[in-house]
Amino acid sequence: MSWIPGINHWAMPGVPVREAAVIAKRAGFGAIELNLDEDGELGLGTSEAEARAIRSAVESEGLQIGGLATGLYWRYSHTADDPGTRERAREITKRQLSLAAALGAGAILVVPGQVGQMMGGPVVRYDVAWQRAEEFLTALAPEAESAGVALAIENVWNKFLLSPLEMQRIVDERQSDAIGVYFDVGNILLYGYPQQWIEILGTRIRRIHLKDFRQSVGTLAGFVDIGEGDVDWEAVGVALHSIGYDGPLTAEVFPNEQEQANIEEYVGRIGQQVNGVMQRMMEAAERTK
Repeated sequence: MSWIPGINHWAMPGVPVREAAVIAKRAGFGAIELNLDEDGELGLGTSEAEARAIRSAVESEGLQIGGLATGLYWRYSHTADDPGTRERAREITKRQLSLAAALGAGAILVVPGQVGQMMGGPVVRYDVAWQRAEEFLTALAPEAESAGVALAIENVWNKFLLSPLEMQRIVDERQSDAIGVYFDVGNILLYGYPQQWIEILGTRIRRIHLKDFRQSVGTLAGFVDIGEGDVDWEAVGVALHSIGYDGPLTAEVFPNEQEQANIEEYVGRIGQQVNGVMQRMMEAAERTK
């Protein structure tokens, strides 16, 4: 096992990437996951040369870039009824692939579409969403292959791809090694068991997000500190070991206003939480050998 503790840049809002890498390194992380925005330091207008400079800055601090995520798909859905919105989503994915290649990120996080959102918004019929998701994945698989970057679908609260068998099918039917899964162990607790999904999806999983969640709450308020919720970390560790996963384990967490007042302290605390659950996971995996 060579799991690498990682943290998403969203944990440090407003902090430039290089400074965020310094903070993450001090907290014991080995990887930082970056995020594509519409503008800013890493935006849709960022050039490949600028992305390579960001990569150099991160690597000079002793970290690797563990992936390239984005929140833009909640605004521009691949399964929206509006064709213009769907086309915008494809443009974002293409740009994400190109920048991820320049960053050396290896994988991008993509929300494949949505039937609906927990927070409300337009509703798309399930079979229509499926067809549109298939179309965009088929269309962009060659671009992902050419970029040498995994286009990885994340399980999110989109009322879509609600079983590991569906996720498995939509990946496998693309017949492309460039299409995979960005699996979030906390998100799945709303409707499943992470260890089951991991074992069923196997090597389709290209990246892992760490979160924790209390099922009794059942809303966004149910997300809690890593290690304080209902994730069975030992079972997750055994499952990841069984499929041979050896990539980053990335905390995707968001500080509240009080925590933002001392980001270094906050990130240090997240580092302790991640290392704590990783230790439990590794010990459980070792016991199965």
